[in-house]
Amino acid sequence: MKTYRGARTALIVGAGVAGLTTGIALARSGWRVEIAEISPAAATSGWGLCLTGPSLRALDELGLADRCLAAGYGMSGITHVDVDGVAVDEVQLPRLIGAGRPAMVGIARPELHRILHTEAERSGVVLSRGLTVTAMVQGDPVGVEMSDGSARQADLVVGADGIRSAVRGLLGFESSIDYHGQMVWRALVPRPVWATGVHQFAGKVNTAGLVPISDSQAYVFLTENGVAPNVLPDAELAPRLQQLLEVFPGRVEEFRSLVSASESVVRRPVQTVFLNGAWNNGNCVVIGDAAHAPAPQMASGAALAVEDGLVLAQELGRHESVDAGLEAFVGRRAPRCRTLVQTSVTIADLEQAQRHHEAYPLVDACHRRMAEPV
Repeated sequence: MKTYRGARTALIVGAGVAGLTTGIALARSGWRVEIAEISPAAATSGWGLCLTGPSLRALDELGLADRCLAAGYGMSGITHVDVDGVAVDEVQLPRLIGAGRPAMVGIARPELHRILHTEAERSGVVLSRGLTVTAMVQGDPVGVEMSDGSARQADLVVGADGIRSAVRGLLGFESSIDYHGQMVWRALVPRPVWATGVHQFAGKVNTAGLVPISDSQAYVFLTENGVAPNVLPDAELAPRLQQLLEVFPGRVEEFRSLVSASESVVRRPVQTVFLNGAWNNGNCVVIGDAAHAPAPQMASGAALAVEDGLVLAQELGRHESVDAGLEAFVGRRAPRCRTLVQTSVTIADLEQAQRHHEAYPLVDACHRRMAEPV
């Protein structure tokens, strides 16, 4: 087994949730880890996210769950509200890290990335910014050419570079990026006093919601149905989001006016990827959104990403060779990730068909399945 100064070497492409978590888990297992991130400075997309029970369970194994709980807003359930503004369903999420701790946490993306970056650096991970992989030569070790003309040799290459993964293409894996006829809007607003959990509001056309991410802040989301994945000028985003929220009754009216004062509004297409077949080739593998990007309806993309990093380190520690560890990793992860991606797409379809009451039990059942051991 190839070593460098007594340790195996890993090159991870992408410093998102999957890449940073993988880097932390591998470094703690004795690997020398470099993460190459094309962005020249720390950057995040979107205002916030939910760390559901599986996320917290995996983060707890890394000793990071309490830091996330302290930086975010702990919650236990999702309240579904019908088109008339009446609460009709509540999903109580499994508490996977103990009865005295929340079932999930809403957290600002910059806060989550700060926690992961800090721990990666503390664990000895080297983060190289403004850099990515341009070519690879399979072997043991793998030969890698970088975008600045430099070269690397690594016992393991991990593509954690997102839904449009360059590593996926370099490995010869083909997977379509599927658009599902929805655009998701998000805007940061002050947290209303009553917002102590996730609220989702069914509309006659679209779906809206509110997610607390701290004692003082929340983010509004709106899923816009039946639209092309076009780009709108920044100046039009806040007024357009307010207009889309006008048709919702009840509590949506309370936070609609707050959108105009939001620092920024983002709008992104709902897209999914699932890589059928192998995710690994030799000593290289793709993980996170590069292998399995779900629609946001299950709020579990981060959960899959964090689990990937933990499970990858576990399987590499259990096997003599890197390629055998990668085979075991994919075999362990693919069925679970496929279920989540397929369920998220089904829920997106039900939303667009205005069949919300069929989606609610599906959300509950999928969260309970995700609560099963990894």
